[in-house]
Amino acid sequence: MTFWTEFTEEAPKISTVFRRRHKATGNLCMLATLRADGSPRISPVEPRIFEGMLVIVGMPGTTKFKDLGRDPRFCLHTATVDTMVGDGDAKLFGTVTDLPDRELHARFAQDLFEESGFDIRGQEFDHFYVADLTGASCVEVADDQLAITIWKPGEGERVVRK
Repeated sequence: MTFWTEFTEEAPKISTVFRRRHKATGNLCMLATLRADGSPRISPVEPRIFEGMLVIVGMPGTTKFKDLGRDPRFCLHTATVDTMVGDGDAKLFGTVTDLPDRELHARFAQDLFEESGFDIRGQEFDHFYVADLTGASCVEVADDQLAITIWKPGEGERVVRK
């Protein structure tokens, strides 16, 4: 598995752009999943980086999490409103694993409370998805040129300019 920690070591540019855009939007990203019939679904989500993992959790019983339970493949895209991508944007690809570790859930809930004031401490999680990253890319514009940085596990980053 390529957890967040390994990803940041192998893809420093993409992880920096992701974190910058993630923070700028109040942690909002768009999550692409596959519906039962194979068609795509795009849903808002607020992923968190916790204990070296990219965690994708949210409101229980939502269809996006049912999608991931059935087919763990996903794409996560930083929310953007700038058509000129002046701040860049990033996409992460991978699969999720559901970790049923209640002690991990409790630490996560405590950390979330301390950081945001949102209190889910003591509640049971019906899912706790951790990302295994299989690819990523980011886009930035510099000197009137589009720079696309691409990463795959074990290959490092490469840049394509257009």
